[in-house]
Amino acid sequence: MKGIGFINKGGIMEVMIEEDRVKTGIYGLDPLLNGGFPRGRTILLAGACGTGKTVFAAQYIYKGAAEYNEPGIFVTMDELPSKFREDMLKFGWDYKAMEERGMIRLIDASLSKIGIPSDEEYSLPATGFDVDRLILEITRVAREIDAKRLVIDSIPAMGMRMESEEEVRKAILKLSYMLTRLGLTTILTTEVPEKGDSPDKVFSKYGVEEYVADGVILLSYFGGSMGATRTLYIRKMRGTDHSDEIHPIDIIGGKGFIVKKAEELAKELRQKSL
Repeated sequence: MKGIGFINKGGIMEVMIEEDRVKTGIYGLDPLLNGGFPRGRTILLAGACGTGKTVFAAQYIYKGAAEYNEPGIFVTMDELPSKFREDMLKFGWDYKAMEERGMIRLIDASLSKIGIPSDEEYSLPATGFDVDRLILEITRVAREIDAKRLVIDSIPAMGMRMESEEEVRKAILKLSYMLTRLGLTTILTTEVPEKGDSPDKVFSKYGVEEYVADGVILLSYFGGSMGATRTLYIRKMRGTDHSDEIHPIDIIGGKGFIVKKAEELAKELRQKSL
């Protein structure tokens, strides 16, 4: 919902429309987005291996349920839900407890790709991955818990069982359209090669995700003799002003994903060069 307020500028009353925002639950990120994600939008979270995509997405769902009373769905396509729950406990996020409260649902799509049935209550059938079945399951679960948030982790895993990239692109377009109709604020994760800050940087695997998504956030990992540095860059975000600087990030056990101020990046690099 949009709120309408009034501000007084030099004795003249002006109408101010406040967009409905979704608090991300990511420390330091909301101020860079003018208060959070615009509600009902789809955000592409892109990065190479080890950049923290799953932690970011898991924090978004867990904090939404635990701190903002917004039920969420996490579709895991790369990892077994049992291992995912175990990994998230390292950050203090008890997914099982939130599931028992009806605030979070995990949908297991990891085994359908290889034709093995899942023991999870919410899963895709072992007849192979099908985007229409995924949409139906997301719709069913979203209505069951009145979900506000969704994560699909990840798009490349979704494409593993499809015969061509064109088929994957059509599936992504269909998925994006249906998620918009459901009104979910969604994060889609995708794997991209790490190319530093080169002009030919890519933001998705199939070349369509970044155009379908309302927002694109790029996570990067720079390793070397001086140690590793992780960064976050908001490439685009429709419907809101946002930072266009590169921000350093930390991933800390017991706390999770933390976005720091842009000026701290230069400071960190100087310290590592000493």
